[in-house]
Amino acid sequence: MVGESRRWMILVATTWIQAFTGTNLDFSSYSSHLKSVLGISQLQLNYLSVASDLGKAFGWCCGVSLFYLPLCLLLFMAAFMGLLGYGLQWLLIQRLISLPYVLVFLICLLAGCSISWFNTLCYVLCIQHFPSNRPLALSLTTGFNGVSAALYTLIANAINPHNDSLYLSLNALVPLSISTLALVPILLQPPPQNPSSDTVRSDSLIFLLLNGIAVFTGLYLLLLDSLSYNTYNVSVARILLGGAILLLVLPLSLPGIIYSHGWACQTSHSSSNMGEVEFLELQKELIGSRATNMNFNSTSTDDDHPTSTDDDHPTGTDDDHPTSTDDDSNDIAYSAQEKQGCCEVVTRKDQLVRLGEEHPAWMLVRRWDFWLYYIAYLCGGTIGLAYSNNLGQISESLGYSSETNMIVTLYSACSFFGRLLSAAPDFLKNKVYFARTGWLAVALVPTPLAFFWLALSGSKIALHAGTGLIGLSSGFVFAAAVSITSELFGPNSTGVNHNILITNIPLGSLLYGLLAALVYDSNIESSKQKVLIGEAMVCMGRQCYQQTFFWWGCISLLGLACSFSLFLRTRPAYDHFERNRKQRESEFF
Repeated sequence: MVGESRRWMILVATTWIQAFTGTNLDFSSYSSHLKSVLGISQLQLNYLSVASDLGKAFGWCCGVSLFYLPLCLLLFMAAFMGLLGYGLQWLLIQRLISLPYVLVFLICLLAGCSISWFNTLCYVLCIQHFPSNRPLALSLTTGFNGVSAALYTLIANAINPHNDSLYLSLNALVPLSISTLALVPILLQPPPQNPSSDTVRSDSLIFLLLNGIAVFTGLYLLLLDSLSYNTYNVSVARILLGGAILLLVLPLSLPGIIYSHGWACQTSHSSSNMGEVEFLELQKELIGSRATNMNFNSTSTDDDHPTSTDDDHPTGTDDDHPTSTDDDSNDIAYSAQEKQGCCEVVTRKDQLVRLGEEHPAWMLVRRWDFWLYYIAYLCGGTIGLAYSNNLGQISESLGYSSETNMIVTLYSACSFFGRLLSAAPDFLKNKVYFARTGWLAVALVPTPLAFFWLALSGSKIALHAGTGLIGLSSGFVFAAAVSITSELFGPNSTGVNHNILITNIPLGSLLYGLLAALVYDSNIESSKQKVLIGEAMVCMGRQCYQQTFFWWGCISLLGLACSFSLFLRTRPAYDHFERNRKQRESEFF
């Protein structure tokens, strides 16, 4: 039971790390001030946001370093990279130092690299200690990464609501402080072990409780946090910050409850255990005899149709890695003589036969499924991240610059809820089963609708509603992507394969930001009303981003189409996985 308690403390510590290390989400809160101090154009500002996203392409360095260095050391290396990257930016924005633009680009890259390292370490902790409930652990912890902007805004309002440069100092110091607090449970982490069926079921109930606390935390930050913007009352912001910290500390009570409950069960039922032993031994004999009969009946077909074994997938459970059978192959494979049109090629060529098959990097890049998945992520989640990076200039151009922090918090909170919703397939799989790639396609629907609405209207309602929809959609994609990568291309290769997938983030940030910056700067030159803030020219009016929203909407439609094609291609594999899971459960019970 002590091991169980420590395992949940690891999850809580991972939640804290994720909640305070999504520092790239508050870029819009200080981007206008940074642009003014540096005296740069919107295009140059876009390159700085690209540099932050480009740091995520180096997450594989952390994965490789885990083979040679302890996890706690890598945790502090990530924290010190953030301290250096954001600390130098704070000194720059305070005009205490002067740096060339190229060096500013490099320190933004270093800050982005720290975020990627934090994320990789959290993924490893969740996969190691929750192999049977990996999607639930990943969606919960990555979900809290979405509230970082709301938490940092609340902390800034509690200190000084009128100082935008405060965000950079917080981004530098808070992750280091949280890493120090999380060090104790990480050093005391239990060795990874395969959980029993009872443990898996109890874990699901605990995850349901934790998601309930997380939803309440998100609602708290979204609804009550607005009081700190409307009043700019430091006392109110401090009270709200205390409530938020209390909600983050609340899950710490779970390990104690688990330990107490286990101790009570052991002491209260010790007298009846002797009688249960005989029943359990009889049950084992019956199960063993049934397995022997099944093996005897299958010996005639084993040589012709070998099935995958546990050696193929050393980590995880049977539910995570279903075996392929002759019926599976017959249902999914299509005859070579079948005439294939254009649609058949897209949906059937090189189709996945089963889930959980390991794909090395060289095999990954040759699969149609990966590239459909890559484009869906690029035109879905990444475009939402590009939108969040431009929120400061979007709200400023529409005349709502005083509400920038509130809009950033709205995006952050909705992204948080979207990440939590990514756990829906696991909670509903026994009642309403739907392939996870199908949920991905559904989650991308709000993005083009939001962009076209923003292109047609520049009202405050459209800005708030569109920001919320984009946050929900992109948050779902970010959280579900790790589980989808694990299911489609193998859990053991997730560390490398997922870092290959997220190379689309700096690529998309560059392309989408470049499009937005070119449209923005062109409207400054053609505009009759030119506004100078600090040393930088700004664009005012709906036309600054209207064309950008239209093109972003069209691009997100492409992502939606690719996600739907991915769903059609992978649905047979998911359906066979679900049938095999239900068959195993019916045979056991």
